[in-house]
Amino acid sequence: MDQVDTSRIIEMAWEDRTPFEAIHRLYGLNEKAVIKLMRGQLKASSFRLWRERVSGRKTKHQKLRSPDISRGYCPTQYKHR
Repeated sequence: MDQVDTSRIIEMAWEDRTPFEAIHRLYGLNEKAVIKLMRGQLKASSFRLWRERVSGRKTKHQKLRSPDISRGYCPTQYKHR
């Protein structure tokens, strides 16, 4: 995996509305593989913060999400110049 893909996976993993299933569809990494990648790429303190943030977060798992959530990001997340 190249640095661009690794960087995008890390970005997606930090995003609240991007489920692990989306990362799996795009990059073939399941949740355990994403956790392993994050542990290897982030500083220990950053990894701990990320794990606390995503643990139990309903939006990080497609099956736990409300059916009302049909997109993976906030409309204002990607601003155009």
